[in-house]
Amino acid sequence: MKRAFDLLLASVGLVAVSPVLLVIAVLIRLESAGPILYLGTRVGRFNKPFKIAKFRTMVANAERLGGSSTSASDVRITRAGKVLRRFKLDELPQLFNVLLGQMSFVGPRPEVQEYVDLYTEQEQLILTMRPGITDWASIWNSDEGAVLAGAEDPDQAYLELIRPTKLLLQLKYARQHSLWTDLKIISYTFGKLLNSDFVPREIATYDKPTPATQAIELRKAA
Repeated sequence: MKRAFDLLLASVGLVAVSPVLLVIAVLIRLESAGPILYLGTRVGRFNKPFKIAKFRTMVANAERLGGSSTSASDVRITRAGKVLRRFKLDELPQLFNVLLGQMSFVGPRPEVQEYVDLYTEQEQLILTMRPGITDWASIWNSDEGAVLAGAEDPDQAYLELIRPTKLLLQLKYARQHSLWTDLKIISYTFGKLLNSDFVPREIATYDKPTPATQAIELRKAA
């Protein structure tokens, strides 16, 4: 049922947003040299690596110029990239990943291998699910770049400020997933895009992500 749901939504979605995809592709091509799509290696279901598709929002060869975690102030982000990231439009090409069966509409966001290698035995449960375009953690922290802004080491800030709660929410989904849950998460995702302060009751007990600048000030005060 979940796979049929994904295929239907991805097919309809690609047809509906095809004009948007074309416009974004032209804007990326006009602004900077490099490929239109970013194809990064992520770990999928059952620990199998795959290439995740995103619209390129950074300068060419950005991975050689910095780490995998990206703050909103990262100089590698292009002007068009800032807009695409703000409204999650860079994620649209992942509809192709859904069609290929590498991803689902809803599921734990896929990680790079170095972070998956840190999973505990309990957290391995996450790898039994197809990674998704959105999930509880994506709603909890809808603007990762803003949280990491100001961090001297964005990768370390990600490990300290985002990853612990992100894993808890991914485990929550892995243990309690259903088609009804998927429908709620999809609707909540749109709600979050329209209102950044929106917090579903299902995750209201989880603390909001602490911005890196605030965390730095707290350490200084201590």
